[in-house]
Amino acid sequence: MKTQESLFEEKQYLGYNRSSILLRTLIALFCFLGYYWSENPKPIDVSGIHIGSYPVGDPSGSGRVFFVLGILTLLLSVAMVYVLHIQTQVFQGYILLSGFWGSRKVKIDLGNILSVKKYRFKPNFFRRSVYNLHSRGVVKFYTSGDEFVELKDKDGFTYLVGSGRSPELFKLIKDQIQ
Repeated sequence: MKTQESLFEEKQYLGYNRSSILLRTLIALFCFLGYYWSENPKPIDVSGIHIGSYPVGDPSGSGRVFFVLGILTLLLSVAMVYVLHIQTQVFQGYILLSGFWGSRKVKIDLGNILSVKKYRFKPNFFRRSVYNLHSRGVVKFYTSGDEFVELKDKDGFTYLVGSGRSPELFKLIKDQIQ
């Protein structure tokens, strides 16, 4: 059995989403500040901000938990760079979207597509990763990037496929539809 060769392939990883990077960085920062505060329990006055003393009577070693959690958060953040979220493949006549580990693959038949357009997302720092999210007749696939390709089919569905290489994806799909 001969497998069909893909015309376009893109892999998007969870670790590159800006909102999740920000969240993991803030958690790690909180942990390291908690560690510092437990190791230096004296009150701090910095330009009008007063931070009281550490509330534990014997602070020796109590901040190690914060330090370990901060390190584990940073290690998790590094590991997320290698977790595949969406793999977009374009073949002759269809698009195949493979998702996160055991999630179902989505096949979009290009014979049913009426229109294809390329758009930029509205500026939003907190856009979360989604795979096969159905919302009001729109099916979304997004991990990172600022642009997406909108596909409208005969059944009334609209597919929004986020991509870091959307001009190339748009041109390839447009050529196949015509």
